[in-house]
Amino acid sequence: MAVFRPGSIALAILISLVSIVFFDLMGLVIKALSGSYGAAELAAYRNLVGLVPSAMALWMVPSWRPRWRALWIRQWRLGILRGVAVAFAQLCFYLSLARLEFATATTISYSTAIFTTAFAVPLLGEKVGWIRWLAVLIGFLGVVLVMGPGRAGFDWGALLPLGAAVLYGFTAVTARMIDEEVPSPLLNLYSSGAAAVTAMALAAMRGGISPIAAPGDLIWISAMGIFGGLAVLLLVIAYRMTEPSNLAPFDYFGIPSAFALGWVFFGEAPIEDLYPGALLIILGGLMIIWRERRLTAHAEMTAIHAKPRGRR
Repeated sequence: MAVFRPGSIALAILISLVSIVFFDLMGLVIKALSGSYGAAELAAYRNLVGLVPSAMALWMVPSWRPRWRALWIRQWRLGILRGVAVAFAQLCFYLSLARLEFATATTISYSTAIFTTAFAVPLLGEKVGWIRWLAVLIGFLGVVLVMGPGRAGFDWGALLPLGAAVLYGFTAVTARMIDEEVPSPLLNLYSSGAAAVTAMALAAMRGGISPIAAPGDLIWISAMGIFGGLAVLLLVIAYRMTEPSNLAPFDYFGIPSAFALGWVFFGEAPIEDLYPGALLIILGGLMIIWRERRLTAHAEMTAIHAKPRGRR
């Protein structure tokens, strides 16, 4: 169990916010490169570099490093399946960045919490009450408003980030099906490895990996990998410093961050497309997070009261 230092919650929140900015910066580079390279190619580059922060994070796990534990896990098939899902999620999201405005694609992808809740019912056998289902419906309504199927000039590419959100929701739920003794970085190493292989296979089927056209592109591809790698590493560090429920509400910082970066670098300001749908996505996600925290607190109190009391 991690030991949380006094004041570590604020530092963990700050680190998680920096991580979100790095994720958005990675998305900016992907959008800029999408005119010259295919989505599968960029995903392959991203996942190959992603093996480095996964290995670094695994080395930072005290319970794993001293004994040089084996990399094999009992549920290795599920670990690989998650990596395949990640590769297809990346393919969907990277394709959407080439077709949609940056903030629009990013906002739709933040509906992951909706599908995480929906997948938890069949895969984990969770009982989802009416509050969480209401939150799912509110969030999904927000997604529909952002996609704007009834608007003039509607782009069916808006389904791509929605598909990415579905797949990312699947990977979030299946992570909870892995044995508790498996370190998260080791699971991430499986996912990154399987995602890299899958992305390279997809790139091969879509015409192969193109040679890097210019030295400047190599710099940007390296930056994409560095931004993504730092984002993953910082996120792992933040989640080791405090409880995940303390960080979850700040995930939606990525929506205004994506809007600001898209406006600065691409001159995009799709405020009419995002409002009020983005607010509903955030509201639905926060309702789910609030309900999860209430359930966790209730379970902890029940466990405390259930403990046998000694004689006074």
